[in-house]
Amino acid sequence: MTVASIVMGIMLAVLFVALGVAKLLLVPFMARAAEHFGISPTNYRLIGVLELAAAGGLVIGLFWPPLGIAAAVGLVVLLIGAVVAHRRAGDGAKETFPAVWIALVSAATAVVTVLAV
Repeated sequence: MTVASIVMGIMLAVLFVALGVAKLLLVPFMARAAEHFGISPTNYRLIGVLELAAAGGLVIGLFWPPLGIAAAVGLVVLLIGAVVAHRRAGDGAKETFPAVWIALVSAATAVVTVLAV
């Protein structure tokens, strides 16, 4: 493992713990987001569970890289879904950019970790 793969994995894990918990608790801004995207609260909470699972996979991946790589790739897939949800909801580039950016960071994390193994 390189310093870059460790730092990127930890940063993504922290981000997705925060996002996953917010979705699970359905805090007000997440409830509004679920409504905006036309996603039921139950399904939005399921997305939060997936985000927490990915965060856990990234942390465990610090010790067992194949799991970290799988978690990062899973986040890329999840974030592609987020981009699609934004576009279907009529959101523009400004609203969609964070999902695209984090997908790219997740992909970079997977690549850096593969190269570090």
